[in-house]
Amino acid sequence: MSMKAKNKPAPRRGPKMPNGLDAVYGVHAVRALLDRGEAPRELWLQEGEAGGRLVELVDQARARGARVSAHPRDDLDRLAQGAAHQGIVAFCPPLAFEAEAALWHRLQGWSNAEAPLLLVLDGVTDVHNFGACLRSADAAGAHGVVVPKDKSAPLNATVRKVACGAAESVPVYQVTNLARALGKLKALGVWITGTAGEAEASLFEADLAGPTALVMGAEGKGMRRLTREACDQLVKLPMAGSVSSLNVSVATGIGLFEAVRQRSLKP
Repeated sequence: MSMKAKNKPAPRRGPKMPNGLDAVYGVHAVRALLDRGEAPRELWLQEGEAGGRLVELVDQARARGARVSAHPRDDLDRLAQGAAHQGIVAFCPPLAFEAEAALWHRLQGWSNAEAPLLLVLDGVTDVHNFGACLRSADAAGAHGVVVPKDKSAPLNATVRKVACGAAESVPVYQVTNLARALGKLKALGVWITGTAGEAEASLFEADLAGPTALVMGAEGKGMRRLTREACDQLVKLPMAGSVSSLNVSVATGIGLFEAVRQRSLKP
């Protein structure tokens, strides 16, 4: 063995991520976390200018008891796995899904002036799509997102990053049996609108101004059979180009904001 090979330094290992905590990275996601009054356990900052640029967020986190430390950019890059961390990572307890019972309790005691608007995701397992759907749900003012216990993406750090704070602000209800849950929603007066490429009716012909649950299926496979059969109506997006379908998060945004448009026209 040559001396050059023998003396080659070992690759540098970054600090270990705190056990049992989720990483929330990016300025918008961390700010949303603090704005809701949550207290991160730790806050990692990129060494150098990031500390001065993010002084307001750092002060808020410190005031809530967070331990703040500076780290090389390489450490934050490895932690974010290619996502833009913008020089800041907060560590907090993992998010938890809302219980199914909480959904029924909320709908049975509905007191909002506006009719319920729910997003139902059947089989969306990609965390980036899940996060983007949550972000659209928050932007559209949806009252909650419903997902099945099986075949659904977790509420992990990537989802929180992509959602830009929506993962914490929009309730995500996890139900044991989605088809049965849709039946219960119908019994509570919520109209179930499913999306399917082979549907005859257009999304823009559907009435989404009343109590509505908009159901989106997984990319490629779409909704499962029992989910489809539980819907009151099936609609499609009119596609004028050569592509046959849109990314589920894009289609979700279009569907939710069509509901927003219709509701804005109600006297």
